[in-house]
This record gives sequence, C-alpha cells and structure tokens, in this order.
Amino acid sequence: MTIAVIDYGMGNLHSVAKALEHVTHEHVVITRDPRRIQGATRLVLPGQGAIRDCMGELEKTELRGLVQELLARQSKPLLGICVGQQMLLDHSEESGGIPCLGFLAGEVKRFPTDMTDDHGQRLKVPHMGWNLVHQHHGHPLWEGIDQDEHFYFVHSYYVAAENDACVFGTTRYGRIDAHVAVGRDATFAVQFHPEKSSRAGLKLLENFVNWAP
Repeated sequence: MTIAVIDYGMGNLHSVAKALEHVTHEHVVITRDPRRIQGATRLVLPGQGAIRDCMGELEKTELRGLVQELLARQSKPLLGICVGQQMLLDHSEESGGIPCLGFLAGEVKRFPTDMTDDHGQRLKVPHMGWNLVHQHHGHPLWEGIDQDEHFYFVHSYYVAAENDACVFGTTRYGRIDAHVAVGRDATFAVQFHPEKSSRAGLKLLENFVNWAP
C-alpha cells in the first residue's frame, strides 16, 4: 500500500508527506514517476503559489494528462490541497484567467480588496491564519472532527463550485462563503493546509488514509 504525493514542482511536498507518515504505517512517497503514481493506492495533489505556475509545471512535467485520466477514472482516493483544490475547477480568475482541470464545475475567484468584517474593519488579502470550517455536507473525511473546527489558511483566491452537492465545507471571510472543501466520488479537496492545522488537520489526513469510497 503506497500513498503518492504528486511532485510536479509546486507545493509543500515534504511537510505533507511527513504529516501523512505521522498518521499511517503505509508507505508515503513523493514522486513524479507516472508508473509509481499509477501504482499507488492513494494520491495527494498539492499546490502552492500562483495557479498559472502550478498548471504550467503540471504541463512541463507531462503529468497533466495522467492526473486528468486518474480523475476521470476515480479508481483510487485522491486528496487535493490548497492550489491542488483550485486546479480541480473549470477556470481561475488569477493571472487574467487560467483554464484548470475541469473536474468540478465552477470558478476560482479573487477575494475583493475592500472586504470588511461585521464591525467594519478592513480584512486583509491574502486570507491568512486560522478560520473555522463549517461542514456543509457530511463526509467520511469529517469523521471525528467537530463542526466549525479551525483550520489554517493562506490564500487570495477561493473556490465557488456550481454544484452544491460537491461542497462539503465552507469558510466565511467578509461576506463570502468560500467553498473550502469540495469533491465527488473518490476525490476530496481542501483549500486549507491540513499539514499545518494541528489535531484537526492530522485527523482529516488519517480519515483520508482510511477512506474507502
């Protein structure tokens, strides 16, 4: 049994791998070898930085086709993290507009720069730090995690999925309910960083390791 963290040159690979190793006895490997990715029992698609760079590196490493094939097949569990979540959507507003992988219908939008909280105080973009996640629908990856638990975020762009059935968690920032946990079938993806989210983040990773969709 192997968990493959897909290495296309972007993302917090080693921190994610170490967090996974903390919650499982399964072999965790960071790899861009298509044979090892195809042979793994579970996959993690990370991402960090600008989505244009992430999509570009996925093309350069010739992994885009493989990732899209695996998403289409849904033959093994896949966890997307941060920009790895955003990449699953149709399109992102970032960098003037970027086509993404098109696995889930919807857009990746930028937080407005003039957002305020309920007291009229200006909110910073990027949205950085701890914020609560409201479990919008039940899912095996939420098992043992409290409703409105806090997770760690760093992002200026957020997912707005079209299909409510694909939205499993939301976070309120200003007047926006960002879709911070989305998925369908054997794929689940989060905007927050579970590897940086203390007990709740490790529990989510543990649930992913034990998930049998």
